[in-house]
Amino acid sequence: MSGVAWHYVLKFIITGDAAVGKSSLLIRLTDQRFLANPDPTLGVEFGSKLITIPEENKVVKLQCWDTAGTESFRSITRSYYRGAAGCLLVYDVTSRQSFVNARSWLQDVREHADPHLTCILVGNKVDLCADEDPTDPGQDPPTPADAPAKPGRRKREVTTDEAHIWAQEEGLLFVETSAKSGQNVEIAFERATRDILEKVRKGVFDEDRSPGVKLSQPKNDGLAVDAPTPTSRCC
Repeated sequence: MSGVAWHYVLKFIITGDAAVGKSSLLIRLTDQRFLANPDPTLGVEFGSKLITIPEENKVVKLQCWDTAGTESFRSITRSYYRGAAGCLLVYDVTSRQSFVNARSWLQDVREHADPHLTCILVGNKVDLCADEDPTDPGQDPPTPADAPAKPGRRKREVTTDEAHIWAQEEGLLFVETSAKSGQNVEIAFERATRDILEKVRKGVFDEDRSPGVKLSQPKNDGLAVDAPTPTSRCC
């Protein structure tokens, strides 16, 4: 990996209803911190992150656009779908309506984004569920939606199985996360990135023409990190 700061730049969008934790997921990814009460996103917000895919021997820069989840900004956020290579479609596991609405967000993405875009369905806020341990770094087992809520927790309204089945039917990747604890947040982006890189290898994404997938060119755009310094010789 010598000679480049990164090998690819990938454009990601994060979409879904308001208050499902889209901004919190982005902040967790980029800053490794959690904001309990982030300000509502007005239009779009931007963040970037370098991630390493060891088995690919690649460093990838993710350029992530967090889109507003309210109808009043929908015409604005749609313009950011164009050219995206990856999408996090986010819902709140304690809000069934946000899961139902994910269908319309997915339809929007498919109408306005690259047809080859990689989309991962993300069930956020598993830390709020009654019978789940938010400190567990692994993927949680299926949890019943009718589990009684404990004090300070919320009742799960979307089971892992139901979301997983719908994701399979729609050809989506799937993971459950907690922006609060950081559980599976980087994993969500890494899974989508691996899928995009696989599409690049197969020629689905053209790294020279697809706007959401850019190949690093260290000789031309200043991305070299260890290029030799020119020296002058006297006489």
